[in-house]
Amino acid sequence: MGLITGLLTLPIAPVRGVVWVAEKLNDAAERELHDPGVLRTQLAVLNQELEDGDISLDEFEREEERLLDRLHAARARATRNDRR
Repeated sequence: MGLITGLLTLPIAPVRGVVWVAEKLNDAAERELHDPGVLRTQLAVLNQELEDGDISLDEFEREEERLLDRLHAARARATRNDRR
């Protein structure tokens, strides 16, 4: 970026900073959303909640299915990335 371009785009610098931070937050959220370790931990917590009587069997089954679907998708995604 040249001096003139830098000076002309200076007013939008704060916007670029906000966009950069938003992209970094999105990347971190995506990694956590698809991290098998995080999903297994959530499944363990869910099992403990059922054992403690904090949630009903119906709630457990719904949440377990959702977490298992995410875990399966994360594994499939990792497999696709390994093939590249």
